[in-house]
Amino acid sequence: MEYVPVPKTANQSAQISEKNINSTLSPEAFLLSQQMSQQLALQNNPDDEIDLGELWRAIWSSKLLIIAISFVFAIASIAFALSKPDVYKASVLLAPASSDSAGGMGALAGQFGGLASLAGISLGGGGTDKTGLALEIIKSRAFLEKFIAKHELLVPLMASENWDRASNSLIIDNELFDTATQKWIREVKAPKKPEPSPWEAYQEFLEIFSASQDKESLLVTMTIEFYSPDVARQWLIWLVADVNDFMREQDEKEAQASIDYLTKQLEKTEVSTMETVFYQLIEEQTKNMMLTKVSAEYVLKTIDPAQVPDLKTGPKRALIVVLGTMLGGMLSVLIVLVRYFSKNKSKAEPQNVNAA
Repeated sequence: MEYVPVPKTANQSAQISEKNINSTLSPEAFLLSQQMSQQLALQNNPDDEIDLGELWRAIWSSKLLIIAISFVFAIASIAFALSKPDVYKASVLLAPASSDSAGGMGALAGQFGGLASLAGISLGGGGTDKTGLALEIIKSRAFLEKFIAKHELLVPLMASENWDRASNSLIIDNELFDTATQKWIREVKAPKKPEPSPWEAYQEFLEIFSASQDKESLLVTMTIEFYSPDVARQWLIWLVADVNDFMREQDEKEAQASIDYLTKQLEKTEVSTMETVFYQLIEEQTKNMMLTKVSAEYVLKTIDPAQVPDLKTGPKRALIVVLGTMLGGMLSVLIVLVRYFSKNKSKAEPQNVNAA
């Protein structure tokens, strides 16, 4: 077979010649040649460099535009901050109310638990955390919907837009609610209706209400943020009273049902020891009934009552203005840089065409 040499391309020939040259050079001469080639590459590609001084000159030359845009954003931020109504936060500090009913039932469970189990009765092992239960109830949809309906909070909650300090009254948005006809006139898309649903009112109330319990001290803090400080305070007072009443009614019903059941079981039993157990249980449930009737603060006891706040908590108008002005400044600098690079690109294209 006859060998036919393959012709080499220009790039391959250049690479081979460069390798041959580099192999004949000394290390110092090789490093010098590499540095010169890098400088030539940088000179041939000036577009890859970013001159900070040139950028600064471009920004400085357009300083009036930057100042004008920043000023417009500052004015808009001031107008927006002033349009937002003041918001006040009312708070109340509560503590778990002490109760001896759980301790009494726990003692009976330890003393007569075996005998009661033989009769098919469970005495339980102690009380439950009524404070945690009360916090979950007060955040529940069913409780808050009843609370809003009971105290007629739908209009002030969903239609108020500000508070008049002089008359100490809420300002109602006329585009949502017509105070003359007492009808909702807000424009909404289906399936919503002009009158807000209980679910909408529940979601809106959760936006302004918060309740938390400290894990160490077990103290409970409830807060409401609203346009009117007096309204926020009054709603907190109603909340604490209603959740105590709700828990009291529940325990009263349970105690009465237990008494009725124990009385029937007492009539059926013929064992004297079991009669003693039933009498003790009936006595404890009667004590529970008594506590539900005499304790005003049944589950949550007020430590620091809700007061009318004198100082507003929002909006942070100074912060809004500062952030708005900074946003305008950054946006104006971005506009200047985009214009600068676009001009340079448009100037560079005709030069490349001429060079070609």
